[in-house]
Amino acid sequence: MGRGKIEIKKIENANSRQVTFSKRRAGLLKKAHELAVLCDADVAVIVFSSTGRLFEFSSSEMKSILSRYNKCLDSTQVAALEYNLEKQEQKEVDVLKEEILKLKSKQLQLLGKDLTGASLQELRELEEQLNEGLLCVKERKEQILMQQLAQSKIQERNAVLENETLRRQVQEFQGFLSTTNLPSPHFVQYELMEKSNSTIKDGSRSPETTCDNGLADEDSDTTLQLGPPVGVIRKKRVVEGETHSSSS
Repeated sequence: MGRGKIEIKKIENANSRQVTFSKRRAGLLKKAHELAVLCDADVAVIVFSSTGRLFEFSSSEMKSILSRYNKCLDSTQVAALEYNLEKQEQKEVDVLKEEILKLKSKQLQLLGKDLTGASLQELRELEEQLNEGLLCVKERKEQILMQQLAQSKIQERNAVLENETLRRQVQEFQGFLSTTNLPSPHFVQYELMEKSNSTIKDGSRSPETTCDNGLADEDSDTTLQLGPPVGVIRKKRVVEGETHSSSS
């Protein structure tokens, strides 16, 4: 008769459990050895008993097999993480593409294009949105115009104040010239020209006045000389005196 099937569950009896563990552990390690020899495979078995004892088998050095196992585990985890990231990124890209298509369609509708598939309700909503946008644009335009107008008024006020300041300065300067009895520098040349012209036109000036002017010219270098030199005037007086005495 064949052996009956044993129910796979924890053995409650401690002695029976320990015997079963010893037998099956030996069989497991034997099978691992056979697998390594027959198939030229690296096999490592690590077993901890219920009491905490360690039992192990390795076809080669245990540390090299464990490091190889860790590398493979890390690479597998990294590959899984990369795959998950790529999958998530692809989903995000698909969502963004859908959003871009919706926004392009909305933009065309706002421009009055691509309205063939729009219903009456959608057209009404689009009209309300356009009206609201137009009102916002007008309000912003009026606000900018008011700001520019206010700036222009400020500039005009500053210009008026500056003009008033300059006018006061000119008046103060003219008052200073009048108190010091000095001619205005803007009219000095004009007055000199008027005096010279009046002197040339007035031919009936007396010799005494001319002489006095000549003497004043000798005293001051800044006085305008308008008559003949003083020596010529004196000679002329002597000649006139002699002629008068001879005639008498």
